[in-house]
Amino acid sequence: MELTVLMNKFDVEGRLVALQPFGSGNINDTYLAIYRNTFTENQVILQRVNGKVFPKPKVIMGNMHEVTRHCHAKLEADAKAGRDDRVWQMPRIVKTKSGKDFATDENGDTWRVITRIMSAHAFDVAQGPEHAMECGSALGHFHYLISDLPQGSIKNPLPGFHVTSGYLAAYDKTLSTPRAKKLLKSSMEAMRMAKFVAERRSLAVSLEKAEERGELKKRMFHGDPKVNNIMIDDVTGKGTAMIDLDTVSPGLVHMDFGDALRSICNPAGEEEANLAKVVFDENLATAFCKGYMREAGAFLTAADRAYMYDSIRLLPFELGLRFFQDYLAGDVYFKTKTPEQNLNRARVQFRLCESIESRERSIRGALKKL
Repeated sequence: MELTVLMNKFDVEGRLVALQPFGSGNINDTYLAIYRNTFTENQVILQRVNGKVFPKPKVIMGNMHEVTRHCHAKLEADAKAGRDDRVWQMPRIVKTKSGKDFATDENGDTWRVITRIMSAHAFDVAQGPEHAMECGSALGHFHYLISDLPQGSIKNPLPGFHVTSGYLAAYDKTLSTPRAKKLLKSSMEAMRMAKFVAERRSLAVSLEKAEERGELKKRMFHGDPKVNNIMIDDVTGKGTAMIDLDTVSPGLVHMDFGDALRSICNPAGEEEANLAKVVFDENLATAFCKGYMREAGAFLTAADRAYMYDSIRLLPFELGLRFFQDYLAGDVYFKTKTPEQNLNRARVQFRLCESIESRERSIRGALKKL
């Protein structure tokens, strides 16, 4: 089905004047559609929900409906009460002309249209402490918005996602394969990394154990709070929205907290070959945490705060474990361009974990002051 014919299924005011690829996301096919009439211009986002990543796209759309409905009502109430220092935003689902949240093409693929957050952009890397603080504010505010979202209203879009013990079990299974055994015997670096994992097995389940003991409780979390999913207002420079809501699900907010810091506080990035450049930037971390606590501090418990450092340490370990397991399994999950790309990605994350561990006292001290 032609995209213009597909767009005609949705109820957007104006005449379609442009439809072009948009963004750099790796999951969904995304296009920018521009509509104009005599007085105004509307810009909306057309997306195909990736059925390979999300095998139940109707679940994804049902979740998005509930999340946006809940958050929009809360945003409107807070705005009327004058609670916030800015205009917080969230994409809105654009209905089809028949009143549905999505359309289906002749191949059975699910397509949706959402409003674009205007006069705002996301960045691929942290631009400095002020930007990091606004990223923290945006994530903290999003956690506040979904903190009272009933868990029963959301279906888990990716069972096993951010369950570190599950990744560890998959890693253990891979270790027993002939391919993995051969790689470990032939590579001193792979052996070193296997030792790194073995020495930190208890780290992999630290938050899960705390949840089992009742110290931590599940709320809702975003699932992918990387820096380029955080919109910054072009005019004010303030955080204004979290986007990419497909992975919102019940879980520990710590997973988002740690993953955001993993993304923001490693300026070298995930593909850096020189491990000497991979360092956890405490200035960016402190700024992010200040912004986060300003928005989320009211609903976090003392136990939540006590495990914040553990989450900062855990998330690089978890991602490194996933990269390393995929390398040993033959690069079956993460896309690669070179034979040892996943191995190097794992090295970067484990080095970041080591950098965090070497700064434990300083990080814990900074967290206590917030």
